[in-house]
Amino acid sequence: MRRYLLGLYVLGLSFFGPSSNAQLLAQEIKPSWSIPPEIKWEAVNGYPMAYRDAGSGTPIVLVHGSINDYRTWNAQFNVFSETHRVIAVSLRHFYPERWDGVGTDFSIEQHADDVAALIEKLNLGKVHLVGHSRGGAVVIEVAKSHPEVIRTLVLPDASIEMPMPETTEAKEAAGSTKKLVGTLQTNLKTGDPVKAAEVFVDMANAAPGTWLKLSEPVKEMILANIYTGLGDKGRPLTSCDDLKKFDFPVLLMTGDKSPKKFELFYSEMRKCKDDLPQTIVIPNAGHAMQRNNPEAFNKVTLAFVSQH
Repeated sequence: MRRYLLGLYVLGLSFFGPSSNAQLLAQEIKPSWSIPPEIKWEAVNGYPMAYRDAGSGTPIVLVHGSINDYRTWNAQFNVFSETHRVIAVSLRHFYPERWDGVGTDFSIEQHADDVAALIEKLNLGKVHLVGHSRGGAVVIEVAKSHPEVIRTLVLPDASIEMPMPETTEAKEAAGSTKKLVGTLQTNLKTGDPVKAAEVFVDMANAAPGTWLKLSEPVKEMILANIYTGLGDKGRPLTSCDDLKKFDFPVLLMTGDKSPKKFELFYSEMRKCKDDLPQTIVIPNAGHAMQRNNPEAFNKVTLAFVSQH
């Protein structure tokens, strides 16, 4: 019987061709977790990738950072979709999946390939690509490996790994991400995800007490994604040569209360590519500037994308 079924399978490949087989395989990729009603999904690189989609016009694709998901852009989604098609993604293994951190397919490079593949699958053309924090590392990697999908690049407090000068400040900035992720992974292994989240959020914002000030929905979002921290393996190195190849407009943003390392990274980027603009500082905002001061963040972002 097994040989008979195998024969039918082979016959099917011969009759329908490899493209039909690929379609059949794609149909078998379905989420084994619940999908919220406002969310769509597509089979991308063998994974059911979730995203929120609304509006029409030139697309804006929003990429979240560590232990977040598409909901981190709630204050942008409806505003941006009034004039643009907006896609807010949840990266591989983030909510609505509840991942335990076990696996080998979690990396900046994988997430970048997934984002580029989704853009192509949805026939979005060139997009305004926005990446916050770790999401900034993802979109920078998209820019390096898939520049054909990018209209502009928007980098609010983007986490970037690149050669830094031999100064104490630069060394601390360069090692801060590794320390942040390492502390999260150590704390998660103690079995107290809430405490691990609190330490991570306070460290990421360089402001003790930040976690306690968060709204309950934001805390819920972070805790839904907390174990993705176990899969974080750092950032790919971006060189000056990589940056010099960027032939699209770039917007650099930080909050006036953000950790100073981000402006240090941006300063180093400008040394490599002198046509990069000065950093826009969002007032009354820390690292999560899109949530801290959405009015200012939205105004700056929409003004920039409207010019391109």
